[in-house]
Amino acid sequence: MSEIIHEMITEKQITERILQIASQINKDYKGKEVHLICILKGSVFFCCELAKRLEVPVTIDFMAVSSYGNSTESSGRLSVTKDLNEPIDGCHCIIIEDIIDTGSTLSLTKKMLFARGPASLKICALLDKPDRRKTEIEAEYTGFIVPDKFVVGYGLDYAQKYRNLPYIGELEFVDE
Repeated sequence: MSEIIHEMITEKQITERILQIASQINKDYKGKEVHLICILKGSVFFCCELAKRLEVPVTIDFMAVSSYGNSTESSGRLSVTKDLNEPIDGCHCIIIEDIIDTGSTLSLTKKMLFARGPASLKICALLDKPDRRKTEIEAEYTGFIVPDKFVVGYGLDYAQKYRNLPYIGELEFVDE
């Protein structure tokens, strides 16, 4: 079986949308410092490009979380494999996510982080796939709504491959 990637969202479209999101964040947080919480691994590309375009003071920290373990269904329990290095109490935080899919892991992550006492806690996602939602969660900043297709690129992977693509593409498996 081979893999074919069909470009869905171009690099230019992503760049333009990141500029728009950054502009909105700059307005919303004027006069404040923003603490970006980048969810590893997929959000790294998006987080870095967004941070470069923010004009407000920015700090960044990283987390790796899962609620799936070795299953395709959420366990309902959050597993933190890499926690934040710094406390977030009193900080204006934005969780940076590559894609909101079922919403299960992100919902649990937001609840856990909110309990740590940030001044504010919002979500910024490059992609939103609402057709797969199982847990109600909304992002305050969203790049693109995508259909229920398997997407790769710009940080999103299949078996750790394709994260480096500068665009978002739909992955298709083809019998050889």
